Amino acid sequence: MNEHIIVCAGGMSTSILMKKLQQYRDEHGAAGQIKAVGLSAYEDVYQDYDVILMGPQVAYRQSEVQTATGLPVAAIPPLDYAVGDSAHIFELAASLVQ
Repeated sequence: MNEHIIVCAGGMSTSILMKKLQQYRDEHGAAGQIKAVGLSAYEDVYQDYDVILMGPQVAYRQSEVQTATGLPVAAIPPLDYAVGDSAHIFELAASLVQ
């Protein structure tokens, strides 16, 4: 498990998703840290992380975030984001670092 940042417009909706992902991580014995931040804050913390996942509402800024950080970046599919499908989101993150 790598260190993940989840970015959304303000960090609120990703905070809910972050808790689901942390629970999934703990239940499956995975290591690593997950942090939720707003789009205005990722530049302050990205250095400590390996992957950036973006909420659908800010996915249009994916290229900009990738250029600014040099990290692998992916947009979380809207359905996975809406229902908090932790398994699919973890698979997405893992695919970025293979």
